Amino acid sequence: MTANARAQLSKVPAVTLGFWGIKILATTLGETGGDTASMTMGLGYLVGTAIFATILVVMMAWQIKAARFHPALYWATIIASTTAGTTMADYADRSLGIGYLGGSTLLLGCVALSLLVWKWALGSISVETVRNPRTEIFYWITITFSQTLGTALGDWTADSSGLGYLGGATLFAIALAVLAALYAFTSVSRIFLFWAAFILTRPLGATVGDFLDKPLDHGGLAMSRPLASLALFAAIAALIAILPQRAGSHPEPAAGRPI
Repeated sequence: MTANARAQLSKVPAVTLGFWGIKILATTLGETGGDTASMTMGLGYLVGTAIFATILVVMMAWQIKAARFHPALYWATIIASTTAGTTMADYADRSLGIGYLGGSTLLLGCVALSLLVWKWALGSISVETVRNPRTEIFYWITITFSQTLGTALGDWTADSSGLGYLGGATLFAIALAVLAALYAFTSVSRIFLFWAAFILTRPLGATVGDFLDKPLDHGGLAMSRPLASLALFAAIAALIAILPQRAGSHPEPAAGRPI
């Protein structure tokens, strides 16, 4: 099958700079949106998790059932996963009392296990293979675990390490820059770099989201969570409308490069 044929069958967008820009905004929205429900509206982490997890399941089913790639549907599902990830991580870290480090460790294990089972069952964890319902199920399960891990990891870095929200965001931005350099100048596995970047964009968004809406005496800007969420949603919608949105595959490795 040619690359063009694979792209036509793909249910995920081409991995471009635009993809990463929208992904970071979506993860930031997930943080402010999840906190709006659980904290500002006073629903709590458990009720917030129940609401957003239900929305996520519906969106995943809709996305998997779709016959082709729909940009708005795909990114709505991403936003649902990152919002549910926010409330799930906060519930595990705070309500269950396992702490940020415990939550991050547990969720990192879940991401690794999801990828291992996916690899064992289907032979590849490359996003260029996301063309059928079975692969999509693994894809969205892995994404949901990674979004939840990112929240716990971001909170641990900002709150427990002493870096604060802005310092945590800077740390994750530097880590992503390192991954970009590895992509540009080395033969490190493209699949590894994709998933590493996908995971790290979530704590970047989490720390940026917390920086926007946390109180001034906690190192934040004290912005209204609902207003911040609306602004982020508007920015995402604008980028989806402006930037080319096409189905695509994860960039294939050059000859001799491992996958």
